[in-house]
Amino acid sequence: MQGKTKGKFQVPHTYTIIFVLMIIVAVMTWIIPSGAFETTEVDGREVTVAGTYQEVDKVSVDAETGEETDLRQGPDAVLEAPIEGIQAAAEVVAFVFIVGGAFQIIAATGAIDAGMRRVVKRFKSKDILVIPIAMLLFALGGSTFGMAEETLPFFAIFVPIMIAMGFDSLTAFMVVFIGAKAGYVASTVNPFSVLIAQGVVGITGNPQLWLRAIMFVVIVGLSIGWVMLYARKVRKNPEASLTYRDDKAKRAEMGPVDDETPFTAAQKWILVVFLLGMALIVWGLITQGWYMGELSAVFLAMGLISGVIARFSQQKIALEFVAGLKDFAFSAIVIGLARGVLVIADNGMIIDTILNGLATGLEGVAPAVYTTILYAVENVLTILVPSSSSLAALTMPIFGPLTELMGLNPEGAVTALCLAEPMMTIICPTSAILVAGLAVCKISLEQWWKTCWKFWLVLSGVCIGFTAISAMLPVA
Repeated sequence: MQGKTKGKFQVPHTYTIIFVLMIIVAVMTWIIPSGAFETTEVDGREVTVAGTYQEVDKVSVDAETGEETDLRQGPDAVLEAPIEGIQAAAEVVAFVFIVGGAFQIIAATGAIDAGMRRVVKRFKSKDILVIPIAMLLFALGGSTFGMAEETLPFFAIFVPIMIAMGFDSLTAFMVVFIGAKAGYVASTVNPFSVLIAQGVVGITGNPQLWLRAIMFVVIVGLSIGWVMLYARKVRKNPEASLTYRDDKAKRAEMGPVDDETPFTAAQKWILVVFLLGMALIVWGLITQGWYMGELSAVFLAMGLISGVIARFSQQKIALEFVAGLKDFAFSAIVIGLARGVLVIADNGMIIDTILNGLATGLEGVAPAVYTTILYAVENVLTILVPSSSSLAALTMPIFGPLTELMGLNPEGAVTALCLAEPMMTIICPTSAILVAGLAVCKISLEQWWKTCWKFWLVLSGVCIGFTAISAMLPVA
């Protein structure tokens, strides 16, 4: 007689996690007082003014119009949050759809697959060197111009490359995600974290750039080492991979790597177009301040030109574009849903209350304890505000002066933000690029958490140490 097997706990679906977070935050709007800081404009950005927090009534009536405003978010607010979140993140959602459609056209030409097979053959026994080289390039992008959403097309590119080399989907995800994220954590001149945070605090000239360069070497070095160790383990024992079964199916679809699939002249020209397009994107990001609109245009142009070179009919191009939309639909919608959590908190006006309470409670503690708590607070706030620039505008006007009042270097507050925010987005389900990248690679949150938790804890300890060092250095 077969015995009963115990039910195995499964991490809920990403959509479920986000919806539960919406409900929790909505309940918090009934419990936590509503309030707001006064704001002022600094270099075109709205920032909060320290010491101006005022509590507001949950329910108020406009004396002139008689209109009632209720900040308590109920079931209707939770149900409306997904559409409001998608609307708020419309630019990013549209970008994901355009990139997904354009990339599918390129993929359908077979150029990337054929090129990848040639790369595998060329590297042969040294193919693991692809990992540190690619991760270093992604890290430089994350550290200098804040490469994040821009990595999304690369997930689809690296999955077949890593699988063909004998690794797994998780290795492909790590190369792209951890590569760029390690650079973002160790930002040197990233305008979306370091420069914005320093500007809000009033720090000019990036005085701790030398320390940030050291952080880059240490954090990126540790990240590359961890991914390479994981890759070697999976290659030695493929069944040790949590994605082993899924990757077997992907390998079967790809076929043998060392086959004699022809590499046509058209495919070579398509790869040239792709590489030129990526070079144009990097140039635009660094020198022209491009963002979603311009990047979408380049990707779309790459897709259309590739379709023409491959001699696809207009109908074939359109059908492949639609197929790409379908594949990236989950990634696009989850970005909007994650933004819905912030919409509820913002509509309930509880974010400033949470921030004010935390800032008040941090006064008077020992320097090393203060910097550790400051790092942890920025970590937690990232769940509600998973954006370094938004979090900088929200917290730096409070934590910058508070750090200075503690007798520490206000640059420590900047470092806490720059390290803590991207570190939390490595595991946080409200991180758009995390859930989108996992979706493209067809990896579950549970698989990712089981793989990365030890590395995340070690790297968090390193970041806490660097935060303390930054705060305790003398002011330049």
